[in-house]
Amino acid sequence: MTVMLEAADATRRPSRVRSEPPAWLVVALACAGQFLVVLDVSVVNVALPSIRADLGMGESGLQWVVNAYSIAFAGFMLLGGRAGDLYGRKRMFLVGLGLFTVASLAGGLAQQGGELLIARAVQGLGAAVLAPATLTIVTSAVPEGPARARAIATWTAVGAGGGAAGGFFGGLLVDTLSWRWVLLINVPVGALVLLGSLLWLTESRNGAGRRLDLPGALLVTGGLAVLAYGISQTEAEGWTAAATLVPLAVGLALVAGFLVVESRTTAPLMPLGLLRVRAVASANAAMFLSGFAMFSMWFFMTLYAQNVLGYSPLAAGASLMPSSLAIVVGSKLAPRLMRPLGARWVAVLGAAVAVAGFAWQSTMTADGRFVTAIMCPGILMMLGAGLATTPLASLATSGAAPGEAGLVSGLVNTSRTMGGSLGLAVLSTLAAARTGGAGSPEALTEGYALAFRVGTGVLLAGLVLMLVWLPRRISAT
Repeated sequence: MTVMLEAADATRRPSRVRSEPPAWLVVALACAGQFLVVLDVSVVNVALPSIRADLGMGESGLQWVVNAYSIAFAGFMLLGGRAGDLYGRKRMFLVGLGLFTVASLAGGLAQQGGELLIARAVQGLGAAVLAPATLTIVTSAVPEGPARARAIATWTAVGAGGGAAGGFFGGLLVDTLSWRWVLLINVPVGALVLLGSLLWLTESRNGAGRRLDLPGALLVTGGLAVLAYGISQTEAEGWTAAATLVPLAVGLALVAGFLVVESRTTAPLMPLGLLRVRAVASANAAMFLSGFAMFSMWFFMTLYAQNVLGYSPLAAGASLMPSSLAIVVGSKLAPRLMRPLGARWVAVLGAAVAVAGFAWQSTMTADGRFVTAIMCPGILMMLGAGLATTPLASLATSGAAPGEAGLVSGLVNTSRTMGGSLGLAVLSTLAAARTGGAGSPEALTEGYALAFRVGTGVLLAGLVLMLVWLPRRISAT
């Protein structure tokens, strides 16, 4: 890694005497990094049954294949953005992509479940360093105005496309090669993007007088991970067992320690004063609840398609393409609706559509048909997610000072991902408890249906919160 950083410095010096790289090339490199980050949130879902069969992992272990990545990603994302300001966006882009690529190689070669989980956590750390740098590189490369708006739209579309393509490409790789290639494919792609970034990206930073809040990042990430572990223990040990209560207590103590650190440090990851602003606090709370339910949708839908309906990995990935495209449609439709309706009502509309989808999905049966058991409810769930996310982010940033908009945007993403990580732990535990260790299609369906029923209730709570707490007078343009 030191060699990589020295190479980054070396490439920065001659850039003074050569012409600047074309903006489209810089945008393409940043978007490639963002595509890898988002792809790996969803690509492993379709490989989970194959991973379980090959490495002998149980249901509780499978949730950690997803959660190890998402918890590290959420916990260190704000720290990654601050590191880019302090040490340089190009440097952090290279460090993050290097970590991500090496961890992908380790995960693809893992021979035990523990090795895979460690690799996924390091992947998440790399993604947390890489992701904030991608958007900053895009905005630095393109002058303000219509060209920058188009570049940001491209960056957003690539991110949405990565999530949409994850299931299909994951299924294709598992069917034609093996589950290992959902991780190994990142290695040649990451190496090419690293090489191009060393040659063509230029350095920028804006962090004078600031410092990293490493204790805050470690506390919130550790607290979230230990809480998720404690929740997962309840299925096997019960709520009153020491094996459950101790990690839950430790997790809560770590989160409390995080809040104390944030209230006292001069450069906090999460300035608690922001949460006194109604728009920021309410939008982040709504995003947390939305992520709690919606993040696990891909996890359970993939398991349902393969373990109950008997789909192949490729067929399971293809079956989720309509819902993957629906979230893109919802994201594109939301800004158009926000002009006449206002952000608050579009967010409420999105939550209501998602509630309808989750309620429909909770009626799944062991002999369900594709159109009524996967496609239609999946489209409603993800269309609602796309409609709700944009106005919530807009409300949050509209309530912050101009100099804090970037921080609040990162906080919104962190709230959603943290909510999703805890939601996956809770819903997986409930599903496993309902299944009771039985592996029949009927028993598995009962567990998955319970997860969607609980998700419906959480989204209903989020909808009520939006109606009561989101500000009425702030609308997006």
